[in-house]
Amino acid sequence: MIHRTWAVLLAAAIFGMNGHAQVPAHEGLTFNGDGALRNNQIHWPKGFEPEQADLFAHNEIDIQAGCEIAFSNLVDAEAWPSWYSNSKDVKVLNTPDHRLRKNARISWETFGFHIESRVWEFESSSRLGWFGDGNDVHAYHTFLLTKTPEGCHIVTEEVVKGSGAIQFREQQPNAMHDGHQLWLTTLKDRSEKD
Repeated sequence: MIHRTWAVLLAAAIFGMNGHAQVPAHEGLTFNGDGALRNNQIHWPKGFEPEQADLFAHNEIDIQAGCEIAFSNLVDAEAWPSWYSNSKDVKVLNTPDHRLRKNARISWETFGFHIESRVWEFESSSRLGWFGDGNDVHAYHTFLLTKTPEGCHIVTEEVVKGSGAIQFREQQPNAMHDGHQLWLTTLKDRSEKD
């Protein structure tokens, strides 16, 4: 009887209560707990859903400034290195005012990778997202800004795929989460001063 009980429990764990085999969550989504916090309002492009991530980060912050101020700081990408130390050599390649907009291209360095990015989602004061490609990494990084009574709530999430993402995750498991938290904290400081 005891062996049968264990067999039933094991089968339930493998096949779930509905009798279908359970697909294990991708390690890139579960290794640090960020995957459990992902925001269901994020628009993910096909092929870059969090469930496909080799590396995933979720961060959020509340700021006491309007979303339009924070968004303006984000789209002024060439100024990032002056306030976000994890970015350098940022160049917006195809806009006359060197600010981000839909389809803007960015060449920059972050987390030790040279990245070529292209803005995919752009909704003024609300949503900003871009694809990024580097050596053995392919990413989609997004910001969601929501107005609050006190100012603005900002969520940033990133999906990274490829062997470079796996190696980065294994060697520096908290680096992307910590880097994005630094980005949000310095964005908060900059926006609240404006």
